[in-house]
Amino acid sequence: MKKIAVRNLRLCTKDCLCLYVCPNGATDTEDSIIDTSRCIGCGDCAAACPSGAISLVPVTYPPQQKKDDAVIAALDRLAENKAKEEKAALMIAGSAADPGLRRLMKAVARSARLSAEDILREAGYMLPQSGNALSLIQSLIDDPPSQGFPLKEAEELLATIECNDGGYRRREAGTVRYRCNRCLTEFEVREGEEPVCPMCGATGDELERLE
Repeated sequence: MKKIAVRNLRLCTKDCLCLYVCPNGATDTEDSIIDTSRCIGCGDCAAACPSGAISLVPVTYPPQQKKDDAVIAALDRLAENKAKEEKAALMIAGSAADPGLRRLMKAVARSARLSAEDILREAGYMLPQSGNALSLIQSLIDDPPSQGFPLKEAEELLATIECNDGGYRRREAGTVRYRCNRCLTEFEVREGEEPVCPMCGATGDELERLE
């Protein structure tokens, strides 16, 4: 399995031993991001890095283990609830006059964020090549969660990554995407076609059009 080196900039302490051991100069870049076009995956930089900031990762990941659709839907709902908890805690922290309450609510928000991330990984969003991860990116493009959402970067990411499990297909012209508010499944139908959730059979007001 071919691997390449990647650097976690938050861990990098700028000791720069990687610059001396890399045979191709892949670690010596102006933006500190390892040049994957020159990296041969030898691992010398990762072995020399005293801060553990460099790791070797596969170029191509195997498909994720499949989970039952009902399990994924339940985990999605749980993650959404955690996101609501985080938002509520941040709102309280922003309006709290008591410094102790403000710190507590920020800690609660952080805890909810970490829990949501773990839940989403368990639901199968760990690998970017998975179909549900790509579908999630598409849903964020269709309905950005905030004004500052990096829409252009998300579109570039979606265009770059190839699905490795057949669970995602590029948006076809003349289709409309819906989200089921009963089970949170997202699906597409042809323009003018009556939408019906393929997971739970919900119709009408239980479906939300995403575009």
